[in-house]
Amino acid sequence: MTSESTTPHEAYVWVWLPGETDPVVAGLITQDADRLMFNYGRSYLERDNAISLYEPELPLVQGLLEPLPGLEMASCLRDASPDAWGRRVILNKLFGKGGRDDQKIGELQFLINSGSDRIGALDYQASPTEYVPRQMQSASLEELLTVAERVEKGLPIAPELDQAFNHGTSLGGARPKAPIEEKGVKYIAKFSSSTDTYSVVKAEFIAMRLASLCGLSVAPVSMVKSGNKDVLLVERFDRDYTPGGWTRRLMVSALTMFELNEMMARYASYQELADLIRHRFTTPRESLHELFGRIVFNILCGNTDDHARNHAAFWDGRQLTLTPAYDICPQGRTGGEASQAMRINGPSQLSQISNCLTVAEHFQLTPSEAIAKVMHQILVIGQQWQAVCDEAELSEVDRNLFRGRQFLNPFAFEDLEGELSEIRRLADLAREGLSGETNP
Repeated sequence: MTSESTTPHEAYVWVWLPGETDPVVAGLITQDADRLMFNYGRSYLERDNAISLYEPELPLVQGLLEPLPGLEMASCLRDASPDAWGRRVILNKLFGKGGRDDQKIGELQFLINSGSDRIGALDYQASPTEYVPRQMQSASLEELLTVAERVEKGLPIAPELDQAFNHGTSLGGARPKAPIEEKGVKYIAKFSSSTDTYSVVKAEFIAMRLASLCGLSVAPVSMVKSGNKDVLLVERFDRDYTPGGWTRRLMVSALTMFELNEMMARYASYQELADLIRHRFTTPRESLHELFGRIVFNILCGNTDDHARNHAAFWDGRQLTLTPAYDICPQGRTGGEASQAMRINGPSQLSQISNCLTVAEHFQLTPSEAIAKVMHQILVIGQQWQAVCDEAELSEVDRNLFRGRQFLNPFAFEDLEGELSEIRRLADLAREGLSGETNP
């Protein structure tokens, strides 16, 4: 069996099929030069309940499946691999105790060494017959915080903290986080960073809570403290508890749906995602309205990190279903002009409400319906701001920092003229409400 000190040349993909509490082996990933190939196992193909891991990328057929053109591995498999933070933790583990000089760190090494409680319903193992989860249920928030702090400082993880290691390696994103379970509920715990110049975790809490109050489908969030530090708990929507145990739901990112990788992510488009929703999603009309609302809210709250891996859908083997929103996090901003990570209107990514209104019909909304959605969100942000900030115990300094910069930045409304100027007037009033001066 592969150990952390050896370089793997293959990895077995295990999957939780819909409604099942135990995984089965689905197939094998093998290295071919700089690409990773995939092959479904014969036993998996013979199962009555077998489903493709994602189509059209990995159809349920015999034989070697190559990555799509321009990709080094199937993107649906990449969705279940660690991103920047998880890789930092893995490198700390491999080299914190003097890793071999000749040790090659490739994608398979990251897959095999990452935790098993990853997003979605896949896991990577060294064996096709024995499933050994790489996770420890006993790690506390305090232990996880200590691990995160040591990784950020480039310090080796102490032996007594090894039990907490795998909690931090299975998730995407660049910031410290880990999966935990509290009182029968599974969460993603997000930690503050030593490099934060403002309360990033509280900013995300406020944005997520306000998005929910605006009527968007959003993962539930809560704030706790551990070791005098703020921790954001995001309830997981890819897990369901049953009397027989936890089930998992297959997920794919919008980047996978676009058949792109990170290097090509700049071509990702909300209009293209809308096209996919119309043709491949359950409840397409409702999903289009929801997506339009999320674009608007990202602009209103200053979340410019809305890249294609921060949008996802459940996959049931036949159709896609939009997941609740996640990672709605206002980004640091000093001036006015800003751009979203994905294109909104043709090639334009400008963070402006006019961009959204111009493409409203693409989301099956009339101009008046789109305007009403925008004005509703502005009203909710203005009316609920103080209460949500109080709930987060946000400092006065951070409230002043967020108000009018991340939240309701004037740039978002600059070019609204004529009858649309009413939106700008409402935003001006709501912005005053963020300071507690008036209530729109």
